[in-house]
Amino acid sequence: MHYMQVPSQVEYERATSVEHALSLLSRPDTRVVAGGHSLIPMMKLRLAQPEMLVDINGLAELAYIKLDGGQLRIGALARHADLLNSAVAGEHFPIFHDAERVVADPIVRLWGTVGGSLCQADPSEDLSAAFAAARATAVIRSQDGDRLVPVREFHLGPYETVIGRGELLAEVRVAVRPGTGSAYEKVARRVGDWSVAAVGAVLRLDSSTQKPVITSAGLGLTAVGAEHFVAAEAEAFLVGKTTDDDSFAAAGAIAAEHCRPVADQRGPEDYKRHLVAELTARALRRAATRASTACAGAGGRT
Repeated sequence: MHYMQVPSQVEYERATSVEHALSLLSRPDTRVVAGGHSLIPMMKLRLAQPEMLVDINGLAELAYIKLDGGQLRIGALARHADLLNSAVAGEHFPIFHDAERVVADPIVRLWGTVGGSLCQADPSEDLSAAFAAARATAVIRSQDGDRLVPVREFHLGPYETVIGRGELLAEVRVAVRPGTGSAYEKVARRVGDWSVAAVGAVLRLDSSTQKPVITSAGLGLTAVGAEHFVAAEAEAFLVGKTTDDDSFAAAGAIAAEHCRPVADQRGPEDYKRHLVAELTARALRRAATRASTACAGAGGRT
């Protein structure tokens, strides 16, 4: 027997400006649609039943990636392919190129948006972990102005964010600091699939000593039940440590201990913890290598 997957009746409005979109979003039970690769399937399954869709695809003013005042600024309507192809993003945060290469498939990357990925708040979403590792800030816009929310506080739980009625994610900002390196490592059952587990790492090093010392660490975990996508205990452990395999292995073990994976069709809990430990160490090694290169390029100044 075949069942039709048809969304419930919904109104549709195409926003002509950010102000117009915010006005429409002040109505009850509205949802933004941009790429639609997550929302539309959920609507077909009746897992989401908004009364109105606000199409923001025409808002070119939210589709940018630029360096401004020591920050990488990414408009919410920037497509995955835009971020993957952005030279300035890759120069300062290669973690975003690493992550975008393993987001879904080329068609999704052409149409799906950075803001849509964060707002979907899927526990297996790659960019949420990458931005959490980078300690990014979400710029949430309303008719009253902007409010800034750390990405680490943006997600309240699966498929739930801090965005309220009449609000729109407008931008994501990441502070650019010298001596920083980053990387993203993922294991999936097949190319383009959701993660079995994935880890993003961002390290800042002090290279003035004989062995580089970690001055700050960011670790984002995907698909393993990490609160706010963050491995906070492992981050704290790393600060002050040198960049060696023992430190990275120990951080991986801490991250694996404190996450909360759930057994499902992608694997049992112990396998996912094993992946977290291994992927954390791998991501940290790559991030440290990139950070050392960045320090060398800056003449050792951090």
